Amino acid sequence: MNHLANLPTSAENILLLLLVLLVKSFIYKIVPHEPFRFFHFYCLRLANKVNNPKNSQQQQKVAGFIAALITVLPLVIILGVFETLIEVPVIWHGLLLYLALGAFGMNKLATDIAQAVSVSDKYQAKQLLALNVLRDTDQLSTVGINKTCIEMILLRTIQQQFVVGVVFLIAGPLSALSYRLLLEMHYCWNNKKQGFQCFGKTIHTVVNTIQWLPVRLFLLLQLVLTLNQPTILYWRLVKKHFFKNTNSIIINYLAYVLTIKLGGVAMYNLQKLRRENYNDQGQQPQARDIINAAKHILKVQILALSLIIVILFTLLLAN
Repeated sequence: MNHLANLPTSAENILLLLLVLLVKSFIYKIVPHEPFRFFHFYCLRLANKVNNPKNSQQQQKVAGFIAALITVLPLVIILGVFETLIEVPVIWHGLLLYLALGAFGMNKLATDIAQAVSVSDKYQAKQLLALNVLRDTDQLSTVGINKTCIEMILLRTIQQQFVVGVVFLIAGPLSALSYRLLLEMHYCWNNKKQGFQCFGKTIHTVVNTIQWLPVRLFLLLQLVLTLNQPTILYWRLVKKHFFKNTNSIIINYLAYVLTIKLGGVAMYNLQKLRRENYNDQGQQPQARDIINAAKHILKVQILALSLIIVILFTLLLAN
């Protein structure tokens, strides 16, 4: 076991990841919870103190970098020191991973929004979206609600589950939690929001850099899952995004898989942001496409879990 624990993708780490996923899924169904609400409050209050839009762009970028550093570094040091005092490290690792994982309940949320849209209850759909997205939802059309919901469940699942799992298996639980803290800061200081274009630039770059490899691994699983004649065409259409330090490739590919349009204009703090359109030849997304997107993402997750279970058995048999 000690030998396995020294490996980045050891049987012990995989077992712990599977166990924590199972436990948190079960607990979340009984008691939905969001452990980072206080951290959000702290980040917003910190930004109010140190983010001065009147400063130069460079000063704002430096302020954002320092704010992220003084927030995450002390927490990482404290948690790292505390770990040395724990008699059973695996319990501590499980707790850190439990905190790092998120985006549970996305399938139910997608179903609730799709049902609200299907009965023309736009108010309810917007209220549900507003709790989970950064963009303004008040002025969204039915098509805008569908697009926003599909992109939300895709990105939240990848960012808060898939990326966390990959970081954990590669670099350990403390790294996974550190990434999640950076991600939550990115949500609070998102550079799409007015006043945070420069202040949130550094954290935006860092988070996207961490996500780059896991997002491409998720795309690879999608390619395997959708292995048919159009797959080669879809790949040719999205490969231009491969080396970009963004998540555009994964949104673009899902648009082709579902044969719908995604991307386009979005509102942040009453400011219109023109984003790239994905799959202009596709249909405008309907309520049923929200359900189809959720099912597709779930299939990719199941494929990922199946692969790590295979790796687990391979490691166990090898030892």
